[in-house]
Amino acid sequence: MTLTGSTRVHLSGLSKTFHDPRDGRARPVLRDFALDLAAGELVAVVGASGTGKSTLLHVVAGLVPPDAGEVSTVGADGGPPRLGMVFQQPRLLDWCTARQNVVLALEAAGLPGGGADEVLAAVGLADHADAFPTTLSGGQRQRVAVARAFAIEPDLLLLDEPFSALDEITARRLRLLLQELWMARPRAGLLVTHNPLEAALLADRVVVLAGSPARVAAEYRVDRSRPRSPEDPLLFDLHTRIVADLA
Repeated sequence: MTLTGSTRVHLSGLSKTFHDPRDGRARPVLRDFALDLAAGELVAVVGASGTGKSTLLHVVAGLVPPDAGEVSTVGADGGPPRLGMVFQQPRLLDWCTARQNVVLALEAAGLPGGGADEVLAAVGLADHADAFPTTLSGGQRQRVAVARAFAIEPDLLLLDEPFSALDEITARRLRLLLQELWMARPRAGLLVTHNPLEAALLADRVVVLAGSPARVAAEYRVDRSRPRSPEDPLLFDLHTRIVADLA
């Protein structure tokens, strides 16, 4: 399929099965799964642990091949998209400074490294650009990871439970930071999370996965303009409905 218009990701008939190395038993994770993602749209995929959220993200990223189905992605220029990815762990190079970690990503994307300081300032790390990751807090390291992903101006941003390893106060701050960055630099994005309130706060659309293999149990359009507040009653109501779907 050739994607046209605003579509950036098209998944159709997607299937993936893993085999338990202990007994060889097949474990189907995805079967005949479909999803479309538009330019500028942030879609959150919510599900319990083991539902297949990260597998779905890794298939879109090209890190895991599907067993069957179609995975089509396109960038703003009609070619392959430039991907930015934020993992559960920062995955920084400890022997490089915060600035150097961002510069390496820029250079790998064929972009000038001079933009590193600007994006580090945008995530509140202007005073820590020369710090090594081992001297930074967990939240600061994840800010560098977010800065690295946004610095390359990706067509498609993939977020694999980026705040799940952080304490709730730090995670809340980074969710609000991500919202600010998204408002300043909107793009297509796929967020996988087990946190329904995080999904309601950040996403334009929430897809709830359940079962094994995963199926779409519910889908919601978040009818609230940005910036959003975690205390918004509408978002909490949506959170409650997602929890009920998961249960």
